Amino acid sequence: MLEIKNLHARIAEDGTEIIRGLNLTVNAGEVAAIMGPNGSGKSTLSYILAGREDYEVTEGDILFNGESILEMDPAERASSGIFLAFQYPMEIPGVATMEFLKVAMNAQRKARGEEPLTVPEFLKRVKDVSATLQMDMNMLKRPLNVGFSGGEKKRAEILQMKLLQPKLCVMDETDSGLDIDALKIVADGVNALRSPDRAIVVITHYQRLLEHIVPDTVHVLYRGQIIKSGDKDLAADLETNGYAGVIGEAA
Repeated sequence: MLEIKNLHARIAEDGTEIIRGLNLTVNAGEVAAIMGPNGSGKSTLSYILAGREDYEVTEGDILFNGESILEMDPAERASSGIFLAFQYPMEIPGVATMEFLKVAMNAQRKARGEEPLTVPEFLKRVKDVSATLQMDMNMLKRPLNVGFSGGEKKRAEILQMKLLQPKLCVMDETDSGLDIDALKIVADGVNALRSPDRAIVVITHYQRLLEHIVPDTVHVLYRGQIIKSGDKDLAADLETNGYAGVIGEAA
């Protein structure tokens, strides 16, 4: 489903290279975890997948269902089925969360040639999904993420993901700032999205998230390259022994 080939990318403003020949394949139905020390390029990779203009791809390609996405803008990537859950979700004053959700869902439906949801249909879907995430519907009447706690912001991201049903979910350190109860709720929401025709990429520093979202594969990213891959046991080993040994092996 996702194939990254010899990807090189840099910060557009100053030319600093962050991704240096990254190769990665994630199959449909797979949950892939990407781990690595600070500054290894994990968040940069997620931004590049989503199409942020701050970064420039200088070499290589990114294929989604066999089609290159490099020429697609962020809206086209979202319509094609790519979703990025941010580490620090943006606050948007003046835009009610419910209105944001309705516009996003209907824009996606329009791109697929489907009719927009009626108000009753939309409200039922939001209520049903909110209940699974233990979210108060009154919260959704507030501006998007404004005044939300860290846990509420992450639940709102998972709410969006469950409503939009993307084919590729990219989660950039979703566990950041979550207490154990919020972590469990968010993880349950992600696990409910596991599907044979969906791929999930989980970017994280710590193995604790992967105790709740058990990955099929684990990849270690260091200095813009994947230096080691394995199964869920690799994450446990990294938690116990750190990255030094893996980095030393790759040197």
